[in-house]
Parts: sequence; C-alpha cells; structure tokens
Amino acid sequence: MILHAVYLSLPDDADRAELADIMVGLQELIGKIDGFVAFDHGPNIDVEDSSPEVNYGFHGTYVDRAALASYADDPRHQALGGAACGLVWRGG
Repeated sequence: MILHAVYLSLPDDADRAELADIMVGLQELIGKIDGFVAFDHGPNIDVEDSSPEVNYGFHGTYVDRAALASYADDPRHQALGGAACGLVWRGG
C-alpha cells in the first residue's frame, strides 16, 4: 500500500463549500481508478504546533506505485487538484 498525503494552507476566506465539493469529487474516484482504494480528508489538528500554516489535508491509499501513477495521470484528478490549488492561491 502507498499513502499519498497532501496538506493545504487555506486562507481564511477560502470557499469551504467548494473545498467540500472537491473532496467529494476525489472520494468519488475510488472504484473509477484501478488501485485507488481509500480517501480521507479533514482539518489539521496541530496539537504540537509543528505545522500551524497547514489547516487542512487529505490522503489517498493506493495498492501500488502503478495505481498512484494512474491517479496522478487521471484528468479528473488533475482537474480537482487544480481546483484545490486554486483555493490555496486565490482564497475565496
């Protein structure tokens, strides 16, 4: 198994409804991309104060490197990932 983790530093005015839609879209890719078997997301609870700039994260689980490569190359993932980056860069 491979765990691919992504952490976001969302501005305070980031559109949380759009973030939720992006997370649903990524979750829905399970079963549509071979070897993509799990997806989790949520706020970063930084109890150790080691990553205060990171306020949200998500990770996917893949059966092997080939599955992760398929996910990385998938245009649906690329569109959703681009939308997530847009939230970080532009905020709301």
